[in-house]
Amino acid sequence: MSERETVVLTRNVNIITIPDGAAGTLSKGEIVTIHQALGTNYTVVTDHGHMVRIAGADADALGKETHELYTLVSETSPEMVEKNCWEVMKTVYDPEIPVNIVDLGLVYQCKVTQVDEDKNDVHVKMTLTAPGCGMGPVIQGDVEKSIRALPGVDHVNVEVVLDPPWSREMMSEVAQVQLGLY
Repeated sequence: MSERETVVLTRNVNIITIPDGAAGTLSKGEIVTIHQALGTNYTVVTDHGHMVRIAGADADALGKETHELYTLVSETSPEMVEKNCWEVMKTVYDPEIPVNIVDLGLVYQCKVTQVDEDKNDVHVKMTLTAPGCGMGPVIQGDVEKSIRALPGVDHVNVEVVLDPPWSREMMSEVAQVQLGLY
């Protein structure tokens, strides 16, 4: 989303403050400006200048429709599950950066292990743009939730590692162009 849109909340809504990751609530009637609407969540700025995240499930409070996650394939082989995992991780965004976590270079590994005919365990190793990022647990939870919803997934483990540390060079060329760094 490139244009900022100001909206009035139609109901009370749970939020997560950025960058510290603390939970809170905004009240019906409050005015917010949609800063980013990427993936399944919204980053908004309140009238008091606070940046917060509103979950996609609460899009109706912004007068928007909820985003649906779609998988590429319904097959449950480890190869197809891994393909779906990478695709859904591309729908997860750092709420302050308009680039998905895969193109940012935050995902180091996605390993899928078949445990039954139609069941697979998924282990993801990822990092954060900064070690003390308050949104880290939120982004980690977004990855886990999106993968857990895929067909053929039994268990999900999303491990945040800080070694090697993230750097700009880990971003894809697409991400660098999007952020004007290329």
